[in-house]
Amino acid sequence: MALIDDPKVLDIAPFKNKSLSVHWEFMFTRSLFNSPTLSRQHDLLNRVTTLIDNGTIRSTMTQRVQGICADNLKSVHAQIESGGTRGKIVIDGF
Repeated sequence: MALIDDPKVLDIAPFKNKSLSVHWEFMFTRSLFNSPTLSRQHDLLNRVTTLIDNGTIRSTMTQRVQGICADNLKSVHAQIESGGTRGKIVIDGF
């Protein structure tokens, strides 16, 4: 599971038996730790902006589902198992 935000509560203990990995992505790590490569963040963001603006890259998200709950997880999982899903399905909100 990848997270880009901090849930108010996240008990990861139940994930252990499923061997689920939890990973955070935090784009401000360099500034938080005043990294000597801080200016590289500026360069990366400008490059991504250019790629998005000229259409070279675009989001692969095709569907957003609001709320993490058993029903939404089952529904999204069934869609993916059907083999007909295109793009990414984002389950949004803790």
